Amino acid sequence: MGTKIASARISESSSELLQKLNNSLPFDKVLYEEDITGSRAHAYMLSQQGIISEDDFQQIDNGLKEILSDIESGDFTLDGDDEDIHMAIEGELTRRIGDAGKRLHTARSRNDQVALDFRLFVLTNNKIIAKLILENINTLIVLAKKHAQTLLPGMTHLQHAQPINFGFHMMAYASMFKRDYERFMSSYERNNLSPVGCAALAGTPHPIDRNTTAKKLGFSSPTLNCLDTVSDRDFALEILFNISTLMMHLSRLSEELILWSTAEFKWITLSDKHATGSSIMPQKKNPDIPELLRAKTGRANGNLIALLTVMKGLPLAYNKDMQEDKEGVFDSVRTATLSLQVLEEMIADMTVNVEEMEKACMIGHLSATDLADYLVKEQNLPFRDAYHITGDAVNLAEKKGLDISELSLSDLQSIDERIDEGVIALLDNRASMNARVSEGGTATVRTLEQVESLRGWIREQM
Repeated sequence: MGTKIASARISESSSELLQKLNNSLPFDKVLYEEDITGSRAHAYMLSQQGIISEDDFQQIDNGLKEILSDIESGDFTLDGDDEDIHMAIEGELTRRIGDAGKRLHTARSRNDQVALDFRLFVLTNNKIIAKLILENINTLIVLAKKHAQTLLPGMTHLQHAQPINFGFHMMAYASMFKRDYERFMSSYERNNLSPVGCAALAGTPHPIDRNTTAKKLGFSSPTLNCLDTVSDRDFALEILFNISTLMMHLSRLSEELILWSTAEFKWITLSDKHATGSSIMPQKKNPDIPELLRAKTGRANGNLIALLTVMKGLPLAYNKDMQEDKEGVFDSVRTATLSLQVLEEMIADMTVNVEEMEKACMIGHLSATDLADYLVKEQNLPFRDAYHITGDAVNLAEKKGLDISELSLSDLQSIDERIDEGVIALLDNRASMNARVSEGGTATVRTLEQVESLRGWIREQM
């Protein structure tokens, strides 16, 4: 094996096993654009500060642009035995332009170089994922507006509880996704700081201007402390946490879609293009997409735990352990991006079976709480007394094989004579749903307010 660019202290060639363990080019080559972008900004700053000549800068800048073009066209492939993407590009630049290429690494280290490339990747994908979340929110609120009057059983403990509308249920997930969006954008703002110029760990004696590179690269400012900067991977941990939380929300929605598509529920029907068949049972239509989304949550969680474990015992500053920071992030970003794309398409294309949802509302005595609330408001009973009277009404309905909303006035008065005919209308499931008019409630009017509120918020993000 030949001498590496960054091996001045090493007199022997690396063992092949060390190279297999050490070399990160097979996976960090995806950072080629970030690496070239960062190098061009660094070279520009060096020339502006008089650290390298204008001629050297022009050769470096043109060489880097040429390499980028060749990578994207396939004329130059990143599949050599270079240690990492940084050495691969610097080595190729030097081969193309000679000594000027050797000046590029002045006043920087791979420590701040990798911190920059990885940070740029994460920041870019914070915004990409956030945009996909907005698209999913929009799809959910379109569905919510359409079904703001479609009744379905609201559940707790996966048991029928109170009548809600399907739009209200969709707005619950839209609200979750709003928090996800805000987390990704908050991470972007908090971590939009430039590590360039920190060099190995302590800065550099060269008269650099970190603000020039920060501005050139679109950062809000340079980082504060170089020792922290080169060993900081909080930005990577944040995107992993944000993706894990997002995937947890996707998993919860996926679980409901799986349940709702069963023969027992029949509340939704997934389109044929978003379902699969069985290799042996011709009648089967399997909800593979939500099942896979549910499973990929574990993958995202694993990537988060892996990096937390890598970072937990590292002394300052950079340690080679931190080479293990990227593959999990790359994987989680791919997972989140694809998951959001396929979820949005599947939700937009599924069929909501309104009749089956509303039929399910006649199971479980969903309006029972309305009887208790009536007794409290109209008859001035203590809630606990009203609660027990309502329990007796539920028991009577069970004996008769009816829903509580189907009991007659005489049935109800046999339990408590203070109940009058006004309660009959209140026990209707649609009336029960629309009675919940407190802010954030399920009443159709409130659901539609939530839709418009979130639509206004989306417009503000554009």
